[in-house]
Amino acid sequence: MDQPLLGRVSARGCCSYGTLKAWLPILSWLPRYNLKWLKMDLLAGLTVGLTTVPQALAYAEVAGLPVQYGLYSAFMGGFIYTLLGTSKDVTLGPTAIMSLLCFSVVGGQPHRAVLLSLLCGLIQALMALLRLGFLLDFISFPVIKGFTCAAAVTIGFGQVKNILGLQGVPHEFFLEVYYTFYKIPEARIGDVVLGVLCLSLLIMLLFMKTSLGSDDEDSDDDDASACSKFSRKLVWTIATMRNALVVVAASVIAFSWNAYGHPVFTVTGETTEGLPPFRPPPTSDTTANGTIVSFGEIVEGFGGGLAVIPFMGLLESIAIAKAFASQNDYRIDANQELLAIGVTNIMGSFVSAYPVTGSFGRTAVNSQTGVCTPAGGIVTSVIVLLSLAFLMPAFYYIPKASLAAVIICAVAPMVDYRVVAKMWRIRKLDLLPFVVTFLMSFWQVQYGIIGGVAVSGALLLYNAARPQIKVTDHGALVMELGSGLSFPATEYLSHIIHTQALQASPPRSVVLDCHHVSTIDYTVISELRDLLRQFKLREVLLVFSRLQPSVLEVLLAADLQGFRYTNSVEVALQMEAESLLRD
Repeated sequence: MDQPLLGRVSARGCCSYGTLKAWLPILSWLPRYNLKWLKMDLLAGLTVGLTTVPQALAYAEVAGLPVQYGLYSAFMGGFIYTLLGTSKDVTLGPTAIMSLLCFSVVGGQPHRAVLLSLLCGLIQALMALLRLGFLLDFISFPVIKGFTCAAAVTIGFGQVKNILGLQGVPHEFFLEVYYTFYKIPEARIGDVVLGVLCLSLLIMLLFMKTSLGSDDEDSDDDDASACSKFSRKLVWTIATMRNALVVVAASVIAFSWNAYGHPVFTVTGETTEGLPPFRPPPTSDTTANGTIVSFGEIVEGFGGGLAVIPFMGLLESIAIAKAFASQNDYRIDANQELLAIGVTNIMGSFVSAYPVTGSFGRTAVNSQTGVCTPAGGIVTSVIVLLSLAFLMPAFYYIPKASLAAVIICAVAPMVDYRVVAKMWRIRKLDLLPFVVTFLMSFWQVQYGIIGGVAVSGALLLYNAARPQIKVTDHGALVMELGSGLSFPATEYLSHIIHTQALQASPPRSVVLDCHHVSTIDYTVISELRDLLRQFKLREVLLVFSRLQPSVLEVLLAADLQGFRYTNSVEVALQMEAESLLRD
């Protein structure tokens, strides 16, 4: 009697632990953690940390926020994702696209950006708990590509004013383009020279890193081979940390010129020192003239951004996680990833962070450095916290031109012009949502995404309403439905049957080949009942062939008068021939 009870308790305990591991993936790898993994995670975390700090400062500029907000947003993800994430490679933090979206919604107002992070996190976590990750499937690839290309152009061109050292340029894209060219005579020589130099160095180091990946030369001399490997590793490390090195070098140059009384560069300026306080995000705001804006008014001002930003954050992060999971031969849980990013944004809002997501560039660095577990993110977060605690005074001298160069190099690969040629070759109609998304994103980023999704949805509905119908003449007309049959397609099917069979002289019998039809609804049943009546009045046949069992069951239950079906088209044609002989 006791043994089955013990078995039940053991099974229940195992089930509980399995459920706990599903919600806390850290329990899957932590018991197996070893010294080798620790070494690789430390190296990867350090490398990513040195990439994260300059990028976070730069992306805060894109979001229109003080630079310290970039660092506030860059450390919570490492801690949360270690507990909840299912990818060893993904790093969460500020990105170019999320920074642009944040600016488009809150207009560079810090308190509202922090509240936006809380609300986006709540939406994302709720979607994870309700298992709504499938909704991301309704954003098509052309929409994603159109948005990312437009975002890259918008972000990249938005940094040209910092390369030129221009002041007073509006943030709206078209006005920004006009005033950037209009104010070129006001460009500061120091910023231009430094910006171009930083861009050149970043591009050169990037090409050096790329060339190392294709260098397969081997040497017979062991000492020479070891020396070569060391030098390649050194160059690869320098190229990987290129953002940090360029920003540090530019800051030293700016400090040197300022020390000699020649402030020729536009620098970041005063930043808030120390770690951010841990407190709930503000639920109201005060305008410059002292007017208090309530929580409801702030949320109303967010508008469609409250739908677009959570979706784009999830889409970007999950796409990155899936790409690196496939590359490194492991699997992720999409809904668990939703939960991880949602909790990160919720907790981030308590340390003054704006919305974050997965970063492709930093994730690539993480993977290439050989990270073994999500614990590498803890090291990255510690480096960001140390920067906030001790290095904030040094950030005063970071030239804006160097941060602009970092951003331009980060977003340039997102402009994928080759995808246009691919869509043209494969399916030209996919260019329509791509172009709509691309062009509308220059007006308002969220409008571009909404417009692209609307066009993709319209194309999807059109395909559902106009299924392919292949018509062949075998004495009777054989009509093969190329896809499923649902209520939007009933009018089109009825039109084809009437024009080609019932209105012909004399009327023709029809064999309806339904082997692609897997579901059927009441509207279709109603239309079929009317068609069967029309065929009977004209004394010709409508025969159904190759029906799937589930569809046949529904049609039999509908008790259609004159309903006939067979398992093959040939039998259906024979039935029609026998009918003619009887007549």
